Amino acid sequence: MDVTGHTSSGGHGDPPQGPQKAASIRDVAAAAGVSYQTVSRVINGHPNVKEETRKRVDAAIQTLGFRRNATAFALASGVTRSVTVITSNTVLYGYAATLQGLEEASRAAGYALGVRVVTPEDDLDRTIAAAADTGGGVVVIGYDRIGAAALDRVPAHVPCAALVEAPPPGRTPDRPAVWADDREAARAATEHLLSLGHETVHYVAIPASTGTRRLAGPRAEGWRQALEAAGVTPPPPSGKGWDAQAGYEAGKKLARNPDVTAILCGNDDLALGVLRALHHAGRRVPEDVSVIGFDDAPHSAFVTPSLSTVRMDFHGLGRAAFGLLRAQLDTDQQETAPVPAEPTLVLRESSGPRDA
Repeated sequence: MDVTGHTSSGGHGDPPQGPQKAASIRDVAAAAGVSYQTVSRVINGHPNVKEETRKRVDAAIQTLGFRRNATAFALASGVTRSVTVITSNTVLYGYAATLQGLEEASRAAGYALGVRVVTPEDDLDRTIAAAADTGGGVVVIGYDRIGAAALDRVPAHVPCAALVEAPPPGRTPDRPAVWADDREAARAATEHLLSLGHETVHYVAIPASTGTRRLAGPRAEGWRQALEAAGVTPPPPSGKGWDAQAGYEAGKKLARNPDVTAILCGNDDLALGVLRALHHAGRRVPEDVSVIGFDDAPHSAFVTPSLSTVRMDFHGLGRAAFGLLRAQLDTDQQETAPVPAEPTLVLRESSGPRDA
C-alpha cells in the first residue's frame, strides 16, 4: 500500500545558535498592543474589529512570522478547530470505515469533524467554499466520480488531503493523498482463483472514479492484468453499481452461463448479491462457482457460505489522511502520518478448486 503526501519546507539561512521558539498568539498580541482574543478575531475574519486594529495585528503576524498551531490556538482562544470531510456516501462499508478512522484521528488531535455529503446535483464550488470557510482544512473521499470531481475543485490555497483510487504506476496526485494498492490486491485475488484451476475469472465491477470507461479503475486493471499475464483473454466485466442489488442482477446473468466457474467482485456488497443469484439459479458455491469479494466488510464472515475477500484497512486510510492534513495545519507537530496496513487476501468458504 502506498501513502504519499507533499510537504513544503521553509528556506534555510545561517544556522541558528539554538532552537528558535515559534511566535505564539500571545506574542502577536503583545506586538500589536491588543488582547489575544482580538488576535483570534482577526485571524478568523470576525467583522467586529476596527480596520486600524486589524492592520496592526496583520503587521505583527507578518513581522513575527506567526503560523497558527491548531491545538495551541484552540487551548488559548477557546476556539475549536474543525475539519470538513467531503464525500458522496456515508453508508457503504469503505466510506463508513474511512470516516470512522478520520473521526478517531481528528478527535484524538482535538479537532471537530464535520461531514458534507455531495450529490451529482450539488454546486460543488459552493459546497467546497462553505467547507473551506471553517478554516480547518478539507479531506475529500475520492473513491468515486463525485468525490474525484470535488477534489479537482478544491482551491490550491485550501489545506487539503484526499483518499483516492490507486493512481497509475509512476504518477502521484496533485494534492497530498493516501490510497491502497487495489490494483495489486485484485491481481493477487485473480491469480489465486486461476491457481485453483479455473480457466478464467469473471469480474463484477464497481464504477470507476475517473476516466472515460465506466468499469475502469485499479481493481478492474489488476484483474485484467492477471488474466492477460496468464494468457487468458478477459471476459467482459459486468455490474452497474455498488450495492447488493447490482450484484444480484449481474449474478443472474453470470449464473446462466455454465462456463462461469469463478467470479471476482469489486466489493463485498456486490458479492453478496452474486451469492444470492447463484443460490436462486441452483449453482453451488464453491462447488460450481467460486466467489471472492473486496473490502472485508464485517458481515462478510457471517453469510453462508462465508465470503472470501480482500481485507482493506479503511480505518488506517482515514487516520493517514487526517495525518496528511494535520501536517499542513499544525506546522510544528512532529508526528508522522500513520501507515495503513497492506491489503490482505482472506480465504473463507466461498472459494475453492474448480469442480470441488
